[in-house]
Amino acid sequence: MKKFLWLITILLIFGAAAAFIIYDHYNVEKKELTYELRKNTNGSYIELNNGVTHYELDGPDTGKVVVLIHGFSVPYYIWNGTYEYLTEHGFRVLRYDQFGRGFSDRPNVTYNKQLYLGQLNELIDKLHLKKPVSLVGVSFGGEIATDFTAAYPDAVNKVVLIDPGYVDSKPNYPSFVMDFYEATHAEERALGQMSDFKYPARHPSWVEQYQPQMEYKGFRRALVSTIYNYNYKAREANTALNGKHKPVLLIWGKEDNTVPFRYSDSVRSVLKTEFLPVTDAGHLPFIEQPDVVNPALVTFLKK
Repeated sequence: MKKFLWLITILLIFGAAAAFIIYDHYNVEKKELTYELRKNTNGSYIELNNGVTHYELDGPDTGKVVVLIHGFSVPYYIWNGTYEYLTEHGFRVLRYDQFGRGFSDRPNVTYNKQLYLGQLNELIDKLHLKKPVSLVGVSFGGEIATDFTAAYPDAVNKVVLIDPGYVDSKPNYPSFVMDFYEATHAEERALGQMSDFKYPARHPSWVEQYQPQMEYKGFRRALVSTIYNYNYKAREANTALNGKHKPVLLIWGKEDNTVPFRYSDSVRSVLKTEFLPVTDAGHLPFIEQPDVVNPALVTFLKK
């Protein structure tokens, strides 16, 4: 019996050592975000309660304020094109990197609803933006926009949801398992961003643009923690938003494989919205069909 226990112990030690070697070999998070690094980047930085937030703010001071909220893991550059279009049409536009993404800090905290709503609320206040603001959220950003409006209705004027997240399925295994998988399959995470497009070949630099943020410590932890701790019940959230009586525009790519188009019916069954289905587009219709989506945004936000 003692020999058997020794054998098991030795196997566990060797197994743990092998797992660590594999983990360390494939782990791309080797860098720290520093002041020296950030001063050579675009955008601005501001210290909030949970860390530094990377943001960009432009457009006339007198313009209506619009906040662009990116999705689950692609930082604020996802709004390239739309950001410039809105500022050129007279809006005061803010876009920012959520904690854990882009050049924002990766605080060692639980990435739950309170963290994300708190970051946005504090950012609006510290930048002295004129309230109420309009929110435009894509995918996971749509979840944040929905929850934020329900929590801070007086701070919000209008809401635009672009292919918003809907199904919130939690993994049935411990978070350290997902962390290990993400660490050893970083390329899969990066390449997976291409599935958001109907025509991925038209965006050849998308993966290359995504990968640098993955090298900074805490990126993977932020994603995994969000998956396990941001509790979103779409029907309840959309019902709560509907109760705030805000003008809402729902935009959805008809060939979205990330959050399928059929969920647009589920959203509209409890949430009164204007609706823009976008043909020939996947999960990011404002990128694939900007000539359709961007003018619609301006028209809605200027009403």
